[in-house]
Amino acid sequence: MGRTMEILSPHHETYMKIAVAQINCIVGDLTGNAKKIIAFANSAKDKGAVLVVTPELALSGYPPEDLLLREGFHLACKNMLASLATKISGITLLVGHPRLVDGAIYNAASVIRDGKVIDAYHKNRLPNYTVFDEQRYFEAGINPCVFDVAGTKFGINICADVWEKGAVARAKEAGADVLLVMNASPYHMDKQATRYQLIRQRISETGMAIVYINLVGGQDELVFDGLSFAMNSQGELTHQFGEFTEELGLIEFQDGIPLPGEIEPRPASQASIYRALCLGVKDYVVKNEFPGVLLGLSGGVDSALTLAIAVDALGANKVRAVMMPSQYTVDMSREDARSMAEALCVSYSEIAIKSLFEGFLSTLTAEVKGLPLTTNSDNMEENLQARIRGMLLMALSNKYGSIVLTTGNKSEMAVGYCTLYGDMAGGFAVLKDISKTMVYQLCHYRNSLGKVIPDRIIQRAPSAELRHNQTDQDSLPPYDVLDAIIEAYMERDLSLHEIIRMNFTENDVRRVVHLIQVSEYKRRQSPVGIRITQRGFGKDWRYPITSKYRDEF
Repeated sequence: MGRTMEILSPHHETYMKIAVAQINCIVGDLTGNAKKIIAFANSAKDKGAVLVVTPELALSGYPPEDLLLREGFHLACKNMLASLATKISGITLLVGHPRLVDGAIYNAASVIRDGKVIDAYHKNRLPNYTVFDEQRYFEAGINPCVFDVAGTKFGINICADVWEKGAVARAKEAGADVLLVMNASPYHMDKQATRYQLIRQRISETGMAIVYINLVGGQDELVFDGLSFAMNSQGELTHQFGEFTEELGLIEFQDGIPLPGEIEPRPASQASIYRALCLGVKDYVVKNEFPGVLLGLSGGVDSALTLAIAVDALGANKVRAVMMPSQYTVDMSREDARSMAEALCVSYSEIAIKSLFEGFLSTLTAEVKGLPLTTNSDNMEENLQARIRGMLLMALSNKYGSIVLTTGNKSEMAVGYCTLYGDMAGGFAVLKDISKTMVYQLCHYRNSLGKVIPDRIIQRAPSAELRHNQTDQDSLPPYDVLDAIIEAYMERDLSLHEIIRMNFTENDVRRVVHLIQVSEYKRRQSPVGIRITQRGFGKDWRYPITSKYRDEF
């Protein structure tokens, strides 16, 4: 005999609706963040929710970094929290914020009801790896926090608390029926699958339903993807909210069990990466109040992808492209740059650099008399061209107020195939964590949405065009080889021996690893850029510039 599903009435005494405030906060904008939190709380109340939950450190923005070392910042946070509390009525609010108690700083969450803070939780696990540096600032909490809303007991965890067993178990032991996990979990490729796996482990250990609330938005090199979700006590996904977008998500509960609800489809990997780059650019430019961006458009694949991202992120009216041809620039580069600028309707100009280049060489004639032109160990003439272009872009940046987007990719940054104060000159590195092979994949993806990148840009052999008939492979291994070695060494920390066993030649492995090791001085001077892998050349890469150590077998 078949089973019938009971249709539960919203008027049943254990029925409730809670809200997930997946919001985009700005670090240090306490007034703006508080207004947003209040607006989402009021909207949640209007939709019948009895509880609304914000992400980790939503009031201050995440990560506040060394703002946490300033006494005035803590006083401002305390005062803003008190002011925020007076504006909350008719709904319970769980808000993340830094909390200073007897000289100790905590990553905290406060429960606010009827204008008052009725309880608080301090994060137990303080991550100190990859991009996280929380032990620099915070003391670890030890106590659970469980609060009652309409007969259901909610426990609190904050982000890293769920990566290990202790804090989750303590919430269960304290009587929690449902666990609320407040997060500022930054994006990297395919991370949501890891989150699902982790939360299912905790559910299996405790039998609690879990609601995972995540921050959204760009903050310097980090991008937060949102993707808040809920799972029932069997580890089944009941709700999945949007990626890279602010959202007030509603979850209905019956007897402490989340009822099946909205499940937003998750985009494919390339779509997610592209959206992450667009949000990273948009928030960096908008939150820092730049009027727009400009970039050097070379007719090559990297600048083409950067231009497409900039326009999709900001709109064509905020983007300016400048082509700076030299005597080595071939006609197809100019033609393709113009074609793409026209397709995207951006402001476009050309500034020839041949006369400037010749002027520099003339000035240096006496100084370098008798010395050879560019060789493998002497790139003065090539680097001069890149630096002239960088100088022109920075001059235009000064004039227009727009920030310069650099166009170099992770492959080039890894091995130093870039010029200090030249193509590295700028304020934000869009492709800093995007390998060359991924650049091509993203170009194809962007064209699948509507063709804007000319086929010839994608199909031609990549070249810096700093001398006649130059290609990147004159100086580097093929990019599929180069990128695989970089990923193995830099992202996965494999040894030279392990990488060679992946069917790469010893010569290629030694050469690439050597280039990575001797290029740190360049990377340290590069602009901040968007992180999309598990390890980028930013907060989670901390190698000394001066070092005699070299990896051996």
